[in-house]
Amino acid sequence: MVIPTEEEAPSTRGPSPPQLTDDDIVRLAREHPQTSASLPSFLLSSTSHPTLISYLHSRAAAASPSLAVADYTFSLLSLISLSPHSPPLSTLFSSLLLAYIKLFNSRQIPHDRNSLKTIQIFYLHLEIAPNHDLLAVADAIVFDLLQIVNQDDAQLLDLLPRCLDLIRNSEEIERGGDFVNSVVDHVLTSDWSKALLVKVVSLLREFSYLDKGRCREFLEKVFVGMKGVDLQDLPSLVYQLLVLASKGFSKREVIEGIVMFFGSKMGSKATSIVRQVEGTVLLHVNFAVKQDPSLGQEVLGLVRSDLRVFNNFTVAILFSLARVRRFSESSMGILKAALIMAYRDFKSAEDCKWLSNDLKEGYLQTVKIVEKAVLRAVNDSNYGREHIVPSIVQLGFILLESAEDRNQKAFYNSNGLMGTEELGIQMLKSLFDVHDMARNEIIEQCKFRILSLKPEQSMPIIRLLGYLIQSLPYPMLEHVSRLKEFLDYFTFMHGKIAICFVTALLPLIKFSRDLQDYTILVVRKAMFRREDTVRIAAINAIIDLVLAEKQSKRGGPYSFQDSSSQASSSQQAEIPCSLGAGLFQELSGLLQRCLCQQAKVKEIMYHGLVKLVLVDPLTAGPVLDFLLPHFLHFYREDADAQLGISCCVKSESGKVCIEEPLDCLLSSISWILLLQPPGKTDRPSDSSWACFGFSLSQENEAGKILSSESFTSALLKIRQCLRRGNMEDIFGQTQDTVSRTSEDEKSRCCALILSGIVEVLLNTIATEMEKATDIEKVDLLKELIDFVNHYDFLKKSRSTSRQRNGIKRGNLRTAVHDIPDSTDLGHMTLSQARIPFLATSSIYQLLQTFLDLYNIDFSNGITTSQNCSQSSSGKTLVCTSKMISFVLNVSLHQIKSFTVLGKDDPLKTLIYGEIEMLGPPLLKLIWLLKSEPKLEADQKKKEGKGRKDVEDRKEHLHLALVCLKELIKICLQNPHQTSLLEDLVSLSTVEYPLRNVADVGSDDECEIASGTDDQNIKSKVLLIKRCVRPLFSELLGLSFVREVEILCDIVMMIGNKLPCKWRNFHGAWAVRICNTSGITNSKVAKNLVDLAICLSSPPDDLIVAQEMAKELLKVMGSESSNPLETSETYAIINHSTTSAVASSILEFIESVIVDMDWATAKLKTFSPVTLETASLDLNGGHAPALSLEETLYSRAEALVRVLSSFVLMNMKDPQAEHLLRLITRFYKHLARMSKLRIAPKGCRQLLPGLKFQKLVELTCRQLTVPLYSFVALMQRDQQENAKSRGLLSKIKRENRCIPDLIFQIEDYEKYLIQLSKATKVNLLRHAKRSTSRDFKILDHPRTNTGEEEPPNHNHSTAVQNETGQECEDNEGNGSERAPSPEPHSPLAAEDSESDGEDRDALPNPKRSKMSKVVQDSDDEA
Repeated sequence: MVIPTEEEAPSTRGPSPPQLTDDDIVRLAREHPQTSASLPSFLLSSTSHPTLISYLHSRAAAASPSLAVADYTFSLLSLISLSPHSPPLSTLFSSLLLAYIKLFNSRQIPHDRNSLKTIQIFYLHLEIAPNHDLLAVADAIVFDLLQIVNQDDAQLLDLLPRCLDLIRNSEEIERGGDFVNSVVDHVLTSDWSKALLVKVVSLLREFSYLDKGRCREFLEKVFVGMKGVDLQDLPSLVYQLLVLASKGFSKREVIEGIVMFFGSKMGSKATSIVRQVEGTVLLHVNFAVKQDPSLGQEVLGLVRSDLRVFNNFTVAILFSLARVRRFSESSMGILKAALIMAYRDFKSAEDCKWLSNDLKEGYLQTVKIVEKAVLRAVNDSNYGREHIVPSIVQLGFILLESAEDRNQKAFYNSNGLMGTEELGIQMLKSLFDVHDMARNEIIEQCKFRILSLKPEQSMPIIRLLGYLIQSLPYPMLEHVSRLKEFLDYFTFMHGKIAICFVTALLPLIKFSRDLQDYTILVVRKAMFRREDTVRIAAINAIIDLVLAEKQSKRGGPYSFQDSSSQASSSQQAEIPCSLGAGLFQELSGLLQRCLCQQAKVKEIMYHGLVKLVLVDPLTAGPVLDFLLPHFLHFYREDADAQLGISCCVKSESGKVCIEEPLDCLLSSISWILLLQPPGKTDRPSDSSWACFGFSLSQENEAGKILSSESFTSALLKIRQCLRRGNMEDIFGQTQDTVSRTSEDEKSRCCALILSGIVEVLLNTIATEMEKATDIEKVDLLKELIDFVNHYDFLKKSRSTSRQRNGIKRGNLRTAVHDIPDSTDLGHMTLSQARIPFLATSSIYQLLQTFLDLYNIDFSNGITTSQNCSQSSSGKTLVCTSKMISFVLNVSLHQIKSFTVLGKDDPLKTLIYGEIEMLGPPLLKLIWLLKSEPKLEADQKKKEGKGRKDVEDRKEHLHLALVCLKELIKICLQNPHQTSLLEDLVSLSTVEYPLRNVADVGSDDECEIASGTDDQNIKSKVLLIKRCVRPLFSELLGLSFVREVEILCDIVMMIGNKLPCKWRNFHGAWAVRICNTSGITNSKVAKNLVDLAICLSSPPDDLIVAQEMAKELLKVMGSESSNPLETSETYAIINHSTTSAVASSILEFIESVIVDMDWATAKLKTFSPVTLETASLDLNGGHAPALSLEETLYSRAEALVRVLSSFVLMNMKDPQAEHLLRLITRFYKHLARMSKLRIAPKGCRQLLPGLKFQKLVELTCRQLTVPLYSFVALMQRDQQENAKSRGLLSKIKRENRCIPDLIFQIEDYEKYLIQLSKATKVNLLRHAKRSTSRDFKILDHPRTNTGEEEPPNHNHSTAVQNETGQECEDNEGNGSERAPSPEPHSPLAAEDSESDGEDRDALPNPKRSKMSKVVQDSDDEA
């Protein structure tokens, strides 16, 4: 049925249509669906519109206007919708909408759900309104946005997107797009309330016609205003943004804004509510990524492109993304790469001496931010984000597997950083403490990874396990069953890992007797295994168990009085109150079995028993009782106190080895006797007697009382026997009537054991000398000399046997250089390193004694040589020489084995003590040895043995300096330990008064150093100034080359630990030495040049290198100049030292290029193009970038000046080839720097700076041009020496080296050409234009003279094709072409051509392959 309109009404005038009231309209709208009557004429008349609108106002003025207005509006709109295209009704719709908007904005009608429904009805019929009326509607909607204070106030904005869309698409409205833009601008420029912001975000997806610029402006305003949004509204707001991004609305900007808002702007609000809100947001992100994987790609790309967006929320998002299968691997990879890259960048920045302190501090702060971000993400994981817990566990173990070495760990700790290992441990520890659901997974992962990874990768996980047990013992008790399952793999694990695993379990054993018993059971089984490593691991575990029990009873490191974790009532009920009898008594039977094992097992057990007595001195008696029966197997208590040395050595299958380490046994016994508390009986309790196989009888009880006396008496008789006995006789009694080889080998083994016993006795004598009177010291000194002579005889016997046998058989003792590093867990390492028999205090006593004796010999040396007989003088000298040699050798072993024992090992303090006490006597001995008058040349000629004495003293001096160097190295590892350096400085002040120091030109150094507050720096500076430098001058004057090298190493070692200011002082001193000292020894020269360059802070280091390179050019000569004998500026550069000096400078150049490699990679992050396109607020990030760029260009410019001298030298082949490879790498970095200057498409091209232009000019003029001549000269010399040996391998190397060099040069120039085109700046105006660079092989005959013609100047280069005029032309010019990216050089071709007679020596396949490469290159050209 068609309802008649006003046009169809009768044309004749009739009575006016009856007026309808508002109630009539409401009733009519309700009845119309049933009656289907036509519209009243009153509605169709335009004159009735004011009346109809007035009804709306009257209802708005009613007592309850909300429902009244809604009913009337619904009714009227329903009637209008019956004839929507009728002009009067469309006009009525516009009038009604505008009136309703006015009432809504004036708040005459409530903003409630009725108003919302009304607006929704208007939205459905919005197209009824005439297009021109929509302009007024849009203006009315956005007229007063400031009144929007809550969500109900923003209901009208639902009409805006549809309204603007109709206006934009209308053909009736002129410039509708401009009107739409003006409305959008009005919304953008208005102040947004919280409600308006939320509403705009919900509507943005309907503004599909917005361009990228407007989208970015809207998002910026949204994220700025989000700070004022209520916390409960943030999750829904973020969800709307994610939906918006999934629709293609600026995905990258949306993701970036969310990340930065919650990571930076919300970072300070670390309340529980904020964390819960963030957890909800993470769930929204996770869900959105599952629905639209492209959002996940945007997140990964954002973090991958810029580490500066790395914050706690970024980490949480990546953890959440890792739970999505598609992004699991990539998310973990990005997190790992970001963490490791942050640490590596900081390490590289600290190692880079020329980097500014601001940049170094920036990288340090970056690492700290990364660490805090990860830890906060982990700590917040229990606030509604439990779904990321598995990701945290995965990353924690990834970091543990990527743990750094010990040196890097110490470096990070010294700078207040954790490092990857500590960070991974902290992550997993926090999870273990908070999340019960993560505990099982962490334990299982520990088990799986320890059993499957390599030993070095398993150690961090062992440390994690130990840390969990140490800090959280009560939660770990719930997993004892899993740990017991883990113990079942004890015999299958690597020995080192097995020991450390048991050590990690020790704190938990106190709380679980079941775990202790099971551990003992596993270890007992392991002792019956055939593998030596398993037995060694088992005995270490037994010793650790016994020690842990003693230390826990005495409140040692395994007691948990300070444990932060508390046990629950159920856990406390399971903890036993007592561990029962002592483990030493319980395990005595197992320990007795160890006495039948191989020597290494026995050594570990002997050292373990000493540790036991150290922890609990009252156990000395039981331990001695335990050892006495075993000791009696090798000791016969007769008149001669004969030791059964031969019983300690056995021969099996033709291999001789030590079965019983008797020296180690005697050492342990002597230490136990010394540690036994005075006045205490060594009687054990009755309950422990049966453990050793004794019964409660008077005889056994008396034997027990005499155990310590028996050992004391036995050691005294052994000492007397060895002293008065002839070593040859004692040694001869150990020989067997077997083959000569086996006999020599057994002799060496017996000599080795006897040497150890002598060391034990010397340690006892030195201990006695500390408390002896002057008269007793005389006898002890004689005894000391006798034993040193015996030791020297045994040493010679071992050497003689080894020379006769040729090859050492068996691993009897580990040399000093074989001592490995100790691990952090476990008191003793699973190594073959021998723990010294002499304590540091004993060595100190021996040094003092021998020093006094040597002083007497020194003061009486001239008188003795004049008044005494020749034999008496020689005997005294030989005796003194043996003593000095012995004490220096044991000192060196003591110092180098310092790291064998862990810092918590009880033996560490007993054996090594304060090892820095050896420094002062060593320095005094050095002074005596270098000032000995018999070292003079005339004395060497007087006596036949004088030459040997001089060599011995030089060897002693060298050994003493090595000891001092190693001791200083240990001291420098602990920056807070300055006592050694201070003692050495105080001694040096007495030996070398400041007025007598030869280096008086820098006395102000001492004054400046004395005024510093840092005692560490002060000690280091004064040590070099007052001790090392004067000693260096004296030894250099005596031509002691090896000794001078050691002093150079000491200066370098200490200088590298000093700040730039103090390092420059010593660098200047080294430069002065290089200027004045005409040294001809190449090793000393190289060391001094290294000091002069490396101790000069940038940019002075390259300046010194440049000056030396210029002088080196004069001495080595070039094609245009003859070589000089000696440099006039640097006397150290002469014909004898040119090769060493060149090698030193080239090594320094290589280190500079390595730093440039890292810096150019970081320059990409801070490149101007990257900074211009970045939308993040970097807070002045341009300043560090500019600093890095300018510093890098200056560094490269200085390096060009150094290399420019080298390419002019007449260098020998090995160094010339090394130089070419370095220059190739340098050009590669130059190409990378040039490429970074070129802006990508869509970005504004920046002009190259003056520093960059200067670098390009200098490189072209001083390096590239002479470089081609250098290569040609190299090949010419190769052609002249064509018949020399090794030419074939040299050709093969250069066939790879030279084309690579040319390729890197052309690649560099290619980017310069592109940059010149883009900036209209001719950067190649100084480039060489007359060298052919194609690899075309010319088959013209060689000249008879064998001389090679100069490079062909008829060919044109790529640079010539790209002239400066062409760079300024349009890019479409067809004559322009970039240089070929492939190597094209006539130099390699000339090499093949000039060596034509040797070409047949090359294998045919190789020649074929080379020809193919050349052909391909020509085609590409």
